[in-house]
Amino acid sequence: MSVSSRIKAPIKKEMQDFEPYFKTQLNSKIPLLNIITNYILRRKGKQMRPMLVFLSAKLNGQITDASFTAAGLIELLHTATLIHDDVVDETYQRRGFFSINALWRSKIAVLVGDYFLSVGLISALKTKQIGVLEVVSDAVKEMSEGELLQIEKSRQLNITEEEYYEVIRKKTATLIAACTKAGAYSVNADEEHVEKMYKFGTYLGMAFQIRDDLLDYEKTNLAGKPTGNDLKEKKITLPLLHVLGKMENGEKKKILRTIKKDHKKEKKIAPIMQMVKEKGGIEYSRQKMSEYRDKALEILHTYPVCETRNALEEMVHFTTTRKI
Repeated sequence: MSVSSRIKAPIKKEMQDFEPYFKTQLNSKIPLLNIITNYILRRKGKQMRPMLVFLSAKLNGQITDASFTAAGLIELLHTATLIHDDVVDETYQRRGFFSINALWRSKIAVLVGDYFLSVGLISALKTKQIGVLEVVSDAVKEMSEGELLQIEKSRQLNITEEEYYEVIRKKTATLIAACTKAGAYSVNADEEHVEKMYKFGTYLGMAFQIRDDLLDYEKTNLAGKPTGNDLKEKKITLPLLHVLGKMENGEKKKILRTIKKDHKKEKKIAPIMQMVKEKGGIEYSRQKMSEYRDKALEILHTYPVCETRNALEEMVHFTTTRKI
């Protein structure tokens, strides 16, 4: 049995039921919209976020219609965010397929993203899931702030380690925390357990993003070299931040000057990537990722042993060892 199958095992039926539920929500009388929606649905990812909603719900009670509303709202929000991100970053491929803005241009992509978000909001309002709506609305606000903070820091190249954690908490961990919090909320868990699942999701999200940043130093291009995509976008992540923090001012300024002026030149970026590996940036980042992983597991271990807890533990371990 694959890792994905083991994680899905306690919620297999819910995930099967979720697919037609999600598709029905997106039905429209506009043919173009239906064509684009079908394109998106055929290329959906692992659906980590709906899985987290359902697993959190099941760990804290019995899955309800409110759990489906929460999972649907968060998946719609996540999809809308990805579509908008591709427009902002001028990305023309996602998971090996053309992005919406590549096929239908940016204007249509933005409108489709808006449509997905509005469908989610309407669904929550129709079913009177105001609490879930509050959780997700807070997540949207935090994610927007995180993206803007990262853009600001990539322009100034002056991000600190503390600010890095704030960026990834807002940009990534907030949505994962919304999944686990909304899942617990949807089954009427008490305040203590809702908060517990929110913290679990935050720690999981922090570990997830640090792993993502580490992958940039591990993935290779056709020449077998690290891709360095983050540096090409002037994003300074934890591995480099740690190394910069140990440098003399003159040496540090030289590295930052190279990133500022030559971030798109692979020959200039490659030595920086190598330096990060040689000076302990990778090891330090793995250590920090493991700390967040262990905090997430510590919360899970306050729950009785069961299939759902085991599945969530499996997800935590997968998050910190994944290769993609």
